[in-house]
Amino acid sequence: MKAYDYEIVIGLEVHVELKTKTKIFCGCSNRFGAEPNTNVCPICSGFPGALPVLNQQVVEYAIRAGLALNCEIASYTKFDSKNYFYPDLPNAYQVSQYDRPICSNGYMDIYVDGKPKRIGINRAHIEEDAGKLVHQGSITETAYSLVDLNRCGVPLLEIVSMPDMRQAAEARQYLEKLRSTMLFAGVSDCKMEEGSLRCDANVSVRPWGEQALGTRVEIKNLNSFRSLEKAIEYEARRQMEALDDGEVLVQETRTWDEEKQVTRSMRSKEEAQDYRYFPNPDLPPLVIPREWVESVARSMPELPQQAQLRLMEKYGLSAYDVSILTSSPEYLAFFDRCVAAFAQPKAVANWMMGELNKFLNQSNLQITECRFSPEHLAELLKMIDEGAVSGKMAKDIFAEMFASGKPAAQIVKEKGLAQISDQDTLIAMIEEVLKANPKVVEDYRGGKQKAAGFLVGQIMKATKGQANPTLVNQLIDKCLSAE
Repeated sequence: MKAYDYEIVIGLEVHVELKTKTKIFCGCSNRFGAEPNTNVCPICSGFPGALPVLNQQVVEYAIRAGLALNCEIASYTKFDSKNYFYPDLPNAYQVSQYDRPICSNGYMDIYVDGKPKRIGINRAHIEEDAGKLVHQGSITETAYSLVDLNRCGVPLLEIVSMPDMRQAAEARQYLEKLRSTMLFAGVSDCKMEEGSLRCDANVSVRPWGEQALGTRVEIKNLNSFRSLEKAIEYEARRQMEALDDGEVLVQETRTWDEEKQVTRSMRSKEEAQDYRYFPNPDLPPLVIPREWVESVARSMPELPQQAQLRLMEKYGLSAYDVSILTSSPEYLAFFDRCVAAFAQPKAVANWMMGELNKFLNQSNLQITECRFSPEHLAELLKMIDEGAVSGKMAKDIFAEMFASGKPAAQIVKEKGLAQISDQDTLIAMIEEVLKANPKVVEDYRGGKQKAAGFLVGQIMKATKGQANPTLVNQLIDKCLSAE
């Protein structure tokens, strides 16, 4: 078979770190970046006899996330011990939720080729994070590894999708939308570079028309949107080629080698029974009153889906535009404030998705770190709209705004960048250019329309690019037609 004879089936398991001040079962700080093994205590480092106490804020954040994902919130849930041995798991078990997750049967809508597609959410459950192994080399080639227990007991929400995605690009869109949803819900900072949003991808292939799922391979700990997309593309291709060569695929866990852009086998894939789940004896079952869920529901902010519908219905923006504008609550707030000061939403969107994103990405900054305000961008767009500066000049002004934080008007004044739109001034200059270039004038009148471009260029050169080019074209045409 060829690649087009197979269908790719993708499901994602996403670990979202909840942004509580303390860990899930103890009072240790839930802060990233501390010195190794300093945010630890007898509970999170697994001392015998130390008893866990559930952090109430963890449960509330899980409810918020579940509501944002259109899930059913359980009225009764419990915690289980998931048993496995690994050097960064001091208890030799992880507290998680097995058969009674706090959230289930949800969904999230994404756009595929401009059309909505619904991705099912199987479940979202609370669990504690394990520690971190610091490898001296790559995960597959290392002389030794160091153990940091700071991350032990950090509260996580594991969100498990249904296998509803069929392309790597869909999986990326899903993860991007999930990230923005968690940000809007206010439950996580979702900083992938710090590990507070991590993704495992389950990938299989099957012949087109086949209903049974193929052999599933899990790719662990993908920590960027690009890595997710590239890893799925490679793994699907690897499985198709293996099947074409007559190989029998095995269920396994693989890792993504970013340097070589390949997946590598880590171990055979465990099944649920391998973990020997049993109810955690130190944590009683949790009963969640309906009143609590309803109270959380009333406090929910505008979510990405609601914001996207608002922007499309109110401003006529495209699905692509609104997906970018709702990438984070801070980005959307910047847009809303800018539109409030300059009521041309499409122009605002274009500048934010174009120049602003370009400079933010180049500087590795977030929108919250932008040195100028939304009102400053609105001021610049007004100047373009009124003809005070040209589009080309505006890009130079924007670069200075981004670097210094100065308002556009101040930059224009300091650098003398105001666009010349005074007709009397421009006509006087045009008359001088026409007198100095009689041959070009003759060519224009002889039907060579391109000759006007030379004359416009002379005016722009004389004004150092500050003449209003549209007005210059109009006035040159008027002057040549009058003589």
